[in-house]
Amino acid sequence: MFDLTFDVIDRDGGSMPLTLAIDQAVIAGWTGRDPVARDKHIAELEALGIARPATTPIYYRCSARRLTQEDSIEACGNDSSGEVEFVLIGWQGRTFVGLGSDHTDRKVESYGVTVSKQMCDKPIASTLWELEDVIGHWDRMILRSWAWINGKRELYQEGTLDAMLPVDVLVSKGFEGGKLPDGCAMFGGTFAAKGGIRPADRFEYELEDPVLKRTIRHAYDVITLPVRG
Repeated sequence: MFDLTFDVIDRDGGSMPLTLAIDQAVIAGWTGRDPVARDKHIAELEALGIARPATTPIYYRCSARRLTQEDSIEACGNDSSGEVEFVLIGWQGRTFVGLGSDHTDRKVESYGVTVSKQMCDKPIASTLWELEDVIGHWDRMILRSWAWINGKRELYQEGTLDAMLPVDVLVSKGFEGGKLPDGCAMFGGTFAAKGGIRPADRFEYELEDPVLKRTIRHAYDVITLPVRG
């Protein structure tokens, strides 16, 4: 268990700091509501040699200490990449919504998805919203990401949350009693990459609420460590 401090922004723009003790990190995969879009992402990864999941959705565990709010991470070699995802965090009967990147080593993923989830830090934004403030227009919210590749900023992912399983379904399928446990941070799935999965020098991403007209943003540089064998 370790502590992360967030700014909780209410629907009127008020801010309150909140320190949460996180002891579980869960990466939900294959969470697409549309089976055609979901299978497109599965096929995208199959092209990289990554086996199809045993179930859809599927819930991978990784160390909670892989979560970071820093603006850079270190990764071995050039085989990792980010994925923009909404994040749900349970705390004292409340559920918060945040933003994260499921940064993953794709080479390791080709032979062990669970292991690959443990290989890289998972950068998350320091801003949270209350789920109850956005659940009424959840499907209209937008996830986007940009990848900086060779000095050029490219739109990498974009989609509305109506493409993902509803929150209640996602939570009920993954947790007993259909409730997110206190101290659990769950990544909610992602969209296919425009132009295919590829590494980047910098990854920028956001969750936009077009109804309350606000956005959570984060970005991080990827520092590549040499692979000596």
